[in-house]
Amino acid sequence: MLESRKREIRVKAEEFRNNCKVSKYGIINLFEECNRKNYKLIRYPLGENGDMGFVLKRDDDIVIFTNSAVRMSREIFTLAHEIGHVVLHFGKENSFIDNQHTLFGTSETVAEQEANFFAANLLMPKDEVLKFYDLEFQETENKKLSAIDITRIMSEFKVSFEVVLNRLEDLGIIDENEKIRLNNEKNISRVGNMLKATGGDRRLNEASMEVALPFEYLNYTISNYNRGAIPRDTLMRTLAYYNFCFEDISDKVVEPTDKELDLEELIGGLEG
Repeated sequence: MLESRKREIRVKAEEFRNNCKVSKYGIINLFEECNRKNYKLIRYPLGENGDMGFVLKRDDDIVIFTNSAVRMSREIFTLAHEIGHVVLHFGKENSFIDNQHTLFGTSETVAEQEANFFAANLLMPKDEVLKFYDLEFQETENKKLSAIDITRIMSEFKVSFEVVLNRLEDLGIIDENEKIRLNNEKNISRVGNMLKATGGDRRLNEASMEVALPFEYLNYTISNYNRGAIPRDTLMRTLAYYNFCFEDISDKVVEPTDKELDLEELIGGLEG
């Protein structure tokens, strides 16, 4: 990636971040920031091996989906990545689907690399990371970081242990050997135990299994039920989420006769 393009992405990430509610260093709740931006955010547990997320433009709405069956730290990074697609790429393309490879692998697609770079700068901007490193750790002879220190950083910036290591390496704070050492420490001590020991946010290391649907999704569900795209059970589960019963929407329903699909296919079908 050209340095000029990196600078452009850093500027756009900072512009977005400046409109977010931030704690001492990190964004407090990126999910709430999407709601404040009027993005239509869908969170649903598709399973650990399911797609991590997608973003698309539907009419005048920006719809973002994240898989809540993965660790919350990964779900947050997925959300930041999808926001990157919106900020950087919408107009040229209006939909992106992301999996483990595009988010955490070595994707050679320029748009995916740019979205990852945006996410890193949105969640862990260089100045804030360096300030945290300078002010929050005790002065030692060589200021050598421990795995416990990494969990403190991940808790502040709402990211995973792996994302912290990658970001610190990118910024020249640690080298490859330090990264290997810290990963080994992590494997011995376990992230959950270290978060507990430091009073960190243990939710970051767990899947939330959150189901969050914008109200407009109810209309999508009814429409898909009417054309036979989903079963009645899916419709009833969606109604229960909104505390509705079938009688509340019976005047909008036409009983379907075609082949039924499941909720995963419904979510995927939003792109259409």
